[in-house]
This record gives sequence, C-alpha cells and structure tokens, in this order.
Amino acid sequence: MTDFGKYTKELKKLIEGAHHILLICHINPDGDAAGAMLALRRWIISHGGNAEMISPNALQKFLLWMHDADKIVDFHHNIEKGTRLIREADLIIMVDFNSPSRLGKAEELVLSSTARKVMIDHHPDPGTLADLIISDTGRSSTSELVYFLVNEMEEGEFSEPDFIEAVYVGIITDTGNFEHGLYSGDTMRTVGLLLDRGVDKEKIVNHIFSNFSADRMRLKGFALHSRMVIHPDLHTAYIWLTKEDLETFNHVKGDTEGFANILLAISGIVLSVLFVERSGFVKMSLRSKGSFNANVLSRRCFNGGGHRNAAGGEMKGSIHDVLEHFEEVLPSFKAELDAAAAEIAK
Repeated sequence: MTDFGKYTKELKKLIEGAHHILLICHINPDGDAAGAMLALRRWIISHGGNAEMISPNALQKFLLWMHDADKIVDFHHNIEKGTRLIREADLIIMVDFNSPSRLGKAEELVLSSTARKVMIDHHPDPGTLADLIISDTGRSSTSELVYFLVNEMEEGEFSEPDFIEAVYVGIITDTGNFEHGLYSGDTMRTVGLLLDRGVDKEKIVNHIFSNFSADRMRLKGFALHSRMVIHPDLHTAYIWLTKEDLETFNHVKGDTEGFANILLAISGIVLSVLFVERSGFVKMSLRSKGSFNANVLSRRCFNGGGHRNAAGGEMKGSIHDVLEHFEEVLPSFKAELDAAAAEIAK
C-alpha cells in the first residue's frame, strides 16, 4: 500500500492555493469514478472551497440519485460550459483514470490547459499526465484511495454523510458488491467504518444492483440463451451483442452492466468477455479469475487496459470482424489460461 504522507501535504497545498478547482473523471463513468469525484468535492466544500465537476459523457441512470450528481457537467452534451470550466481552472484533479484517451472529447482541452494537474487513480501503469500522480494499485477503487487521502489531509476521520456514501458507492461498484475485483482487509475495515458511521447499505445496494428494467432482464436472458459461446479447452466464455440486439430490447446505457462477470460462474472458466457492437466499433469488457491477466490481453489486442482481473477495450469494425480477431488471438494465451485454471482447481 502507498505511504500517503508524502502526497497529502502537496495535495492539500494545491487545493488550498487554487481558486478554480475542476474535478474530472473518465468517459463512461462508473460508480467509482462518480463516487471518487463526489467524495473529494464534498471534502473540499467542507473546508470552504469549491470545485466544479465534469464527466466526458453522461452518468448511467443508476447513479443519478447520488447527492450532487446533478452538478456534474456532461461534457458531451454541454461542450460550451465544459470548455469554459476547463479553461477557467487553475487546478485540475483527474480521478479514476491514468490515460488521456479516457477523457473523450475533453482530452485536448485538458492536456493543453496550463492549470496544475493531479491524478488520483488505482489502475496499473500510470501515465505521466499530471504534476502530482497519486497511484495505488493495491486499492479496490479510486474511492477507497480518496477516503485515505482525505483522512490524511483531515488529520483524523472525515465522516460527513455524503462523503462516506460516495466512497461506499465507489467501493461496491468496483468490486461488484465484493464478488470480484481487488479488495483487501484494509478495504473491509474501511467498509466497516463506513457502516458504523451510518451508511445506508440497503438503500445503496438497491439503487446500484436492483434498479433495472424488465427489458434489461430480457436482454440478459437472451444473451445467455442465444449469444453465449464457450471454449472449454481455453477456459474462456463470451457473450456478443449486436446493435440490433440492443435495439430489440430497448437498451439504455447501463443495461449490460455486470454481464461480463456472469460467465465466470461456469466451472472451469477463467476468462469471460462481453462484446457489444456500436456504430463502427465494438466495445469489450474482460473479466478473469486468478492469475490470468485480462489487462495484458486487452492492451495487446484491443487498445484497452485496466486491472489484472478486470479490463476493457474497443476495436473498429463489425462485431463479426472483432469476434474473428478474438478467436484468432485467444489460443496464443492458452498457456496462461491453463495455468490460471490449474491454480484455481487446486
């Protein structure tokens, strides 16, 4: 785990010295991106400061209930305001990403800004896109990292209700409510403290994991029945969905959330992938068990990245082109897949 002392003094100095703070997260923000941003803003406000927030595109519907989520500027649909906020900022804090490509259409503006820049993230292989880089790959989420940073700057426990709620959202979304992802004893001790301080676990879980439409459930059933492919010899399973499939089931943003994890429940499966066709390209979400590094596969083959057991990527072309490419490259990972399967089977 990271020694926060050498970072928090500089981070606090930057925040206290800034007049126009901007918090920005990655494109297609998840609960951790939103949670980390909202939590850090809540601490800044509690100390008499202010911070604007930008997301490169819209939050998913199941996150809109969060306090102050309505204050996050959707850059994609409000370019004029987003551009003004970036240009006015004298401190830009980037949360939950470590590559400028994750900024979407805001990338060029952020990179060209003369503002001081801070990156707070938990993904491996951080880029050098900030003056201060706070990276800890041992944390379950950027929200967990923000929790520790804030408590260091506070020189004690900061337990304001909206802050601890945002942190909890980030932790449970990046771990699938502790069903996957990287989390440690420190994570669980943090969760225990959040619960002790009054986090409404049932309310949050209902908002995050039990807030889907009937169409989404039908899409899930269709995906498992008609779009599932299994390669037992390669310990791999995947789901593929076309643009037409999504339209048939009235897909809205967030409906395929969690689909990438489903197939890991199959005995012997080490790698699970979800392929979703968009206009001119395909997005994929990769999940893995044990030692198999989904991040390496994604970076090497799909212009992506992420964590060892959870990564994402995309590739231009039709879904059939992308599936053909995946089927071609997958056997080259057989040794790693076999090794991971053998370890899990012990």
